Amino acid sequence: MFLSLRMLTGLLICLMATTAIAKTTEYHLVVAYQTVNVTGKSVQKIAVNGQIPGPVLNFTEGDTAIIHVENKLDQPTSVHWHGLLLPPEMDGVPGLGGFKAIPAGETFTYQFDLRQNGTYWYHAHSGTQEQEGHYGALIVHPAPDPKIQADRDYVIVLSDFSEETGQQILANLKKSPHYYNYTQRTVGDFMRDVDQHGWSSAWQTIKNWGSMRMSPTDLADVGYDAFLLNGHTHEQNWTGLFSPGERIRLRFINASAMSFYDVRIPGLKMTVVQADGRYVEPVTVDEFRFGVAETYDVIVTPTSETAYTIAAESIDRTGFATGTLAPHLGMRGEMPAHRPRSLLTMADMGHHHGSHGHHVVSHNQDDLPPSGWAEAGTPIGHKALQYADLRALEPQEDIRPPSREIEIVLGGNMQRYIWTLNDKKFTDADFEPIQLQYGERVRLVFINETMMAHPMHLHGMFVQLDNGQPAATMPDKHTVNVPPGERYAVLLTADEPGEWAFHCHLLYHMSSGMMSQVIVAEYGTDLISPASNHGAHHDHH
Repeated sequence: MFLSLRMLTGLLICLMATTAIAKTTEYHLVVAYQTVNVTGKSVQKIAVNGQIPGPVLNFTEGDTAIIHVENKLDQPTSVHWHGLLLPPEMDGVPGLGGFKAIPAGETFTYQFDLRQNGTYWYHAHSGTQEQEGHYGALIVHPAPDPKIQADRDYVIVLSDFSEETGQQILANLKKSPHYYNYTQRTVGDFMRDVDQHGWSSAWQTIKNWGSMRMSPTDLADVGYDAFLLNGHTHEQNWTGLFSPGERIRLRFINASAMSFYDVRIPGLKMTVVQADGRYVEPVTVDEFRFGVAETYDVIVTPTSETAYTIAAESIDRTGFATGTLAPHLGMRGEMPAHRPRSLLTMADMGHHHGSHGHHVVSHNQDDLPPSGWAEAGTPIGHKALQYADLRALEPQEDIRPPSREIEIVLGGNMQRYIWTLNDKKFTDADFEPIQLQYGERVRLVFINETMMAHPMHLHGMFVQLDNGQPAATMPDKHTVNVPPGERYAVLLTADEPGEWAFHCHLLYHMSSGMMSQVIVAEYGTDLISPASNHGAHHDHH
């Protein structure tokens, strides 16, 4: 029988729960409609305990969490505890693990033991409620001694806000996938390409994009009315106070429905100490690209009596989520200028992957421009975090080589706004889950055949990035950004039995089919059939 150190640790924590060391931490959350005014227009959204984001939930490792969720909506709701290791029935995905959603007017009690520490978050897994405001931060503090020392500790929740409802946004994308693309290329852009690359090359590029019904400006699917930091607009100026010389821990959570950001604090270096709640060897950077549903904990040490701007710029360069670090309230740091918007290239279309690329005419592979998506505009001499920089702080418990490899093709039909995994939508009748035996070690290979990055999230377990590090120091992640046109591999030890959701964390991609299911069979039992639960997922669509 395979029994990892992680599982033995979990067993020990469960035993601790019966002693005086562990305690019960209890919360009551009320999910209800609320009128909000973010942009000058009053609209109805969904709040948790009367606020957007919802309250920060604080626990200590080894606690028993008891969370009562009261649904005051006129529709079912749910809460998924993103990144937490817990029983499948407490994971909060309607139709999986025996969880049936929380009916309108009813209360459901989640109860589970905290088997880890770090920065996590919670959000609805029903319809488009997450976009409407149903999300918040969840912090599990270490016991007994913290590995990270800080004088101040701030949670930074980034999100995107629309005056429209999530259902309206999805309907608009179905109507036209370019509905929110306000920066389409013009005849003038084409003539500049002719000047730079010649008529033949410029015309061939136009034909390639046309045959794919895509645009080189398709960096983001949705145009948002505002980007928020802890629910605040730039004008509202969320402020975290400090005294010069203090070590400040910033717990960044990307709780957006669809938005990637490039995050920087002009004038301050950031030392990354956790990724997705897991400790990493400290790495000092000037900025990082932040995928939907990821978390990064960083340490900054301002040394002067000045204000610094936390600037999270959307990758389509349409706006910033901002806040301020300052020695006194009312101060503001310098506001950085927008960086130029990148253009996607043929390299972002997978043209360097042979049979896995798109079937369109392309230039000589050696002549392909670099990835436009990867071009963040980082100044020369500045360091942007890369996945290859991440190394686990403590050795991985399972360093076995994988026994098999599973390919997962990320695909879609942009014209119809359908997104798929291995050419299947989650609602397709012939959809098949990924089936794993308990204790099995596998390599998952993501093959992105689309022009968009996809933050792939596996519930219930962590994967290790196959990022060039030795097996013992590969970092854990619960959400993995797969760039456009790229392949990326992760390793997985299937040590959490049950049914687990597995999906792109771009809300409208998941809602349009880019979701699957991972079933981990109990040790010594046959793999179970998903048929009984599959139909329950219409809650998402």
